[in-house]
Amino acid sequence: MDLHGIYVPLVTPFTDGGELAAGALERLAHEVLDEGAAGLVALGTTAEAATLDDAERRTVVELCARVCRERGATLIVGAGSSDTRRSAEALAKLAGADAALVAVPAFSRPGEEGVLAHFAYLAERSPVPLIVYHIPYRTGQTLSAAALRRLGGLPGVAGVKLAVGGVDQAAMELLGDVPPGFAVLAGDDLYLSPLLALGAAGGILAAAHLATGRFVELAEAWGKGDAEHARALGHRLAAMAGAAFAEPNPTVIKGVLHAQGRIPSPAVRLPLLPAGRASVDHALERLAALAC
Repeated sequence: MDLHGIYVPLVTPFTDGGELAAGALERLAHEVLDEGAAGLVALGTTAEAATLDDAERRTVVELCARVCRERGATLIVGAGSSDTRRSAEALAKLAGADAALVAVPAFSRPGEEGVLAHFAYLAERSPVPLIVYHIPYRTGQTLSAAALRRLGGLPGVAGVKLAVGGVDQAAMELLGDVPPGFAVLAGDDLYLSPLLALGAAGGILAAAHLATGRFVELAEAWGKGDAEHARALGHRLAAMAGAAFAEPNPTVIKGVLHAQGRIPSPAVRLPLLPAGRASVDHALERLAALAC
């Protein structure tokens, strides 16, 4: 797969009554693609996927698949769990996806060999390529650059969403020697610019809901070697992204989208609570500064 560019992990808009707002989701999907996103991610953490019932999950995937088909964009669907067997069953049922985003098994901490065995098992059985979601501050499992390279060498593994909370030694080593056909995608919005500068192929970024075109511009600037422009824009986008994550994701992003009139409500589902007004206002200020 060609996984270069910016991918937006869509929020799931709700009505004030807490129901899925499918029309708003479809508009969001078209808006981010209009601004240059390479594709969409459905049922990611930003989508509050754990709180959606089976019917809602089907609606989200079907809607995103239809939009991506119409627009010639890539659809990545979040799937899998810490149970390898059930993850394989879930992947087998994917419909309309071009790839699946599968997190490193959480909480069980199976060690690097266990993680490799987990993904080898899934890759052999998945109808679509896999993108490893490496987010150790949620999963409790760290991976070395050597382990990430071994994952990248598995047939059927197309890339990694790298969200390690910074630019660590493993990230540096991995980006210095990326396996052929293995895309490293930034998963922490604040660190997109340095990872692009080091050779990342793009990013899967929740804050890109709010300034999709500017994130695309940043990726293109680093791709062209325009370091002066990329460096300045990267700092401004990082400041906006920091404000967007001032409270648990996606609460501030939903607050901003609602303030912009793009979704009908800032509602989230428990255990999340809506973002405070001050956090939303600060994010709106940082967003407005991007236009200056």
